[in-house]
Amino acid sequence: MKAVQYRQVGHTPEVVEVPLPEPGPGQVLLKVAAAGLCHSDLAVMGWPEEQFPYALPMTLGHEGAGTVAALGAGVTDVAEGEAVAVYGPWGCGRCAKCAEGKENCCPHAGGLGIVPPGLGRPGALAEYLLVDSPRHLVRLNGLDPVQAAPLTDAGLTPYHAIRRSLPKLLPGSTAVVIGVGGLGHLAVQLLRALTPARVIALDTVEEKLKLAREVGAHEALLSDSEAAARIRELTGGTGAEVVLDFVGAEGTLTVAAASVAVEGDVTVVGLGGGTLAVGFGGGLPFEVSASFPYWGSRTELMEVIELARQGLVSSHVETFTLEQAPEAYERLHAGDINGRAVILPHA
Repeated sequence: MKAVQYRQVGHTPEVVEVPLPEPGPGQVLLKVAAAGLCHSDLAVMGWPEEQFPYALPMTLGHEGAGTVAALGAGVTDVAEGEAVAVYGPWGCGRCAKCAEGKENCCPHAGGLGIVPPGLGRPGALAEYLLVDSPRHLVRLNGLDPVQAAPLTDAGLTPYHAIRRSLPKLLPGSTAVVIGVGGLGHLAVQLLRALTPARVIALDTVEEKLKLAREVGAHEALLSDSEAAARIRELTGGTGAEVVLDFVGAEGTLTVAAASVAVEGDVTVVGLGGGTLAVGFGGGLPFEVSASFPYWGSRTELMEVIELARQGLVSSHVETFTLEQAPEAYERLHAGDINGRAVILPHA
């Protein structure tokens, strides 16, 4: 079968032929219908050789959806032909966190060598994907796989982040979304679907600000040195109750710190390499909470998919064939993807 692999540190990914995997006991083979590309893929491919933690070559892709193609011995929870999405942050499956469906918080995964598909083990940028357990599959119930694939990270991660802050997103509150990319444009929609908050979106690209307005942002502002002052002006000087930074660069974190209200939340999702000073004298208002969420729970993925089925959330996607994946990564790196790039392995 064909797959997109990162084969050598510092080199671009390649489309190659690899053996078709066979499901062992308890495993599921998925025929991949759609796989999303993510900035975290670029971050991984940007690590230097001395810091690279995974064995190469590695099939990329941690956002996947498709149909069940074959079952390993003992699997009864899903049936061949079912349309499913893949829950990415796999855990041990036995600890208290995993029992709650919070495999993203499993404290044992690292020590056991358990890593997500596409981030250490073969991922979804292939014609078929081997899934270690049916518990990592969520039924689509009629949702288009092209819509579903980005929801497994680009939808799940902001949903998880927003849910943590729901008690602060009351009538009259303000939420700021910094970066209207693959995650940010879904965050705007999730905030509108889940809260009565006013949503202010920031980006450096007018096309992405236009997308923010189209998907529901009340205000869409240029992310520059004046952005924090403008947010303060729009909130009567108090700042935003919740600031979600989907960039995570030094400049955007500076805006986040200057924009958040007393007792507000700053949530850093982006992998831009910036740092946020926390503590007295660090520049944040009193009693601000800072968090760095990682994906979300299996239950939350089910909820995101249900929101999409109800038409409350929609992924803005640009599709590519498997052979076009290296080009799509180049465009993603250049900031030339509006929304989410999705690969169709069987197109």
